[in-house]
Amino acid sequence: MDPITSTEALAAACDRLSRHDFVTVDTEFLRETTFWPKLCLIQAASPEEAIVVDALAPDLDLAPFFRLMADERVTKVFHAARQDIEIVWHQAGLIPHPVFDTQVAAMVLGYGDSISYDQLVQRICGHALDKSSRFTDWSRRPLSQAQLTYAVADVTHLRDIYLALMRDLDKRGRGEWMGEEMHILTSPATYRQEPERAWERLKSRVRKPRELAVLVEVAAWREREAQARDQPRGRIIKDEVIGEIALQQPQTPEKLSELRSLPKGFERSRYGEAVLEAVRRGIERDPKTLPRIERERSLPNGASATVELLKVLLRMTAEQHGVAAKVIATTEDLERIAVSDDA
Repeated sequence: MDPITSTEALAAACDRLSRHDFVTVDTEFLRETTFWPKLCLIQAASPEEAIVVDALAPDLDLAPFFRLMADERVTKVFHAARQDIEIVWHQAGLIPHPVFDTQVAAMVLGYGDSISYDQLVQRICGHALDKSSRFTDWSRRPLSQAQLTYAVADVTHLRDIYLALMRDLDKRGRGEWMGEEMHILTSPATYRQEPERAWERLKSRVRKPRELAVLVEVAAWREREAQARDQPRGRIIKDEVIGEIALQQPQTPEKLSELRSLPKGFERSRYGEAVLEAVRRGIERDPKTLPRIERERSLPNGASATVELLKVLLRMTAEQHGVAAKVIATTEDLERIAVSDDA
């Protein structure tokens, strides 16, 4: 198999794919050294053919592929779709639609919470995938035939999996059960990298309003810097350092240098100046403009035992009905039930 490397060939292939009710899609990418994922390879298949697109080919315009992703007549089938959709969103500013995620469908049908593609291929298709190319550096060229064969298998078996899951969903009347998760997957809000909300992904010990304000400002600065420089967040400044800065609130280079988790000389660098400015913005920020911190709820006496009992009942119910437990309820749901007046 030869990968597609020209816009003309890609346009012709996407035109053929668009004549079908569905296409299966997968991507190979790298992001170890970047903030944004670096798209390296695209695999797609209809019931009649499969293609591999060299996304790094010089002068290749991916517009035909993105038009296919936006074609409302064609269902785009992914397994564990979120990262693939994120790449399309970042590169083209659009969300593929309509979308079918086989991992979500498998969850609804009782295959487990997050079954892997390999496991689904084994259980539905009866094949064991060759994993020898799993750790390929997809940015290196040329790709071997073994690597291309491995890549295209991610969409060829997916066709059979999709059809089998669709039949089972229809038979058991569970198609609508996927609605909420598909809505989340196809919402632009899922993929927006908003600096003002970057603090939410941090684990920190902040409790006071001023600590939170500094955390928000420093995390937002790092997010903007990482995006602009296309570098991983941790290369700008590590998560735990942001938490420590929020607690200590250093306002001078000397105080910043006292943080042992920072490299020597950081306080005099451009980054050091930017951090101190973010700290000042946090200290001066009106507490009324701050987001709320969701406190961990401590369960009342006896409620923990109730939650454990509910977990057992949940597992039994999920097994009885052939559905993943979290489709029915999460641990947070069980805790709310345990402390409610109706429990």
